[in-house]
Amino acid sequence: MIVLTENHLEFRFPEVHEDAECSISFQRTLRIPDDNRDYPLPPGLGRFALQHVDDFAPRLPETWKRHGGVFLPMYQAEAMWISFTADYPMAVMVAAGKINALTGEAWTNALEAEPQNYMVIPDQPWLDGFAIGPGMVRQFVAMPLGAGYSAEEQLTGEAQHGGLQIAVCPMKARVYRSLFEEEIEEERVIYSAPDDLVVASAPRKEMGLAPGGIMRQKIYEDEYGIRTWDMSAQSRCFVHILNSTQYWAVTHSRPPSPPPSAHDYSNAGLPWFEYYDSDLQALEGAEKLSGLDSIAVKNLKQGKGVLDDNDSAQPEKIVKLHGNQVREGDF
Repeated sequence: MIVLTENHLEFRFPEVHEDAECSISFQRTLRIPDDNRDYPLPPGLGRFALQHVDDFAPRLPETWKRHGGVFLPMYQAEAMWISFTADYPMAVMVAAGKINALTGEAWTNALEAEPQNYMVIPDQPWLDGFAIGPGMVRQFVAMPLGAGYSAEEQLTGEAQHGGLQIAVCPMKARVYRSLFEEEIEEERVIYSAPDDLVVASAPRKEMGLAPGGIMRQKIYEDEYGIRTWDMSAQSRCFVHILNSTQYWAVTHSRPPSPPPSAHDYSNAGLPWFEYYDSDLQALEGAEKLSGLDSIAVKNLKQGKGVLDDNDSAQPEKIVKLHGNQVREGDF
């Protein structure tokens, strides 16, 4: 069962265990510079507003009605990260345009161990982009379908699906009872964005997610094993993306203002983040995804010049986040 609550997707599996729940939200964030440098984790600037597809069905495409799920607004070249919160362990698959964000392979409903096509939460507190190498991702950035930027178009040659696809499987109840009493979650610090940012215009096209700048982030190996997960209880949700103009036309609600640039944010002395997790092993990343053109590269190849608002940033204030681990130190 999936419930939309205060811009969170709540995945609940009471038939498996009374505590089998997790929460997934989509955070607005800075678009990090696409300059072949790697950056720490940018902040969250507040959750994207989520709306039920069924509540606005008469104003939405037929394909969206078939997919169901929810939708959110994004500006062209706006970035996002996905936040995961749970006490009960879950296996989560994430795809963009039905391209798995960890493997670069086509969407499948099944969890796969080789290569691992899912994340384990709460060990994985968030996902910021496409896994391109050990400890490295390329940021999720919204671009209109049909222009050749999205991961979907680069890998399949088609602009068919767009959006995000999420699937969640809970841990089997007998495994949970044998392993856990209680886990404690930690969320990334959220920065409140200013309200007076200028609203930008957006194209009149459906949106997909393209690879942006490089970020330091590990995607962790499953330490429990694939047989841990109850695939018979899987729930799926399609997250569609509207540009700001479409969002107004469909909902008659004003979309949020776009975030500041990474350069402006750093110049203001505001914090970036690193996650300390020395005991967890990172996945290798996908060769298919590492070979994709970033937005800045695609702009140059298409003769569109340099990417706007892409000045390099100098993150000087970096906050260490430590999860639940306690560092012993020296005696």
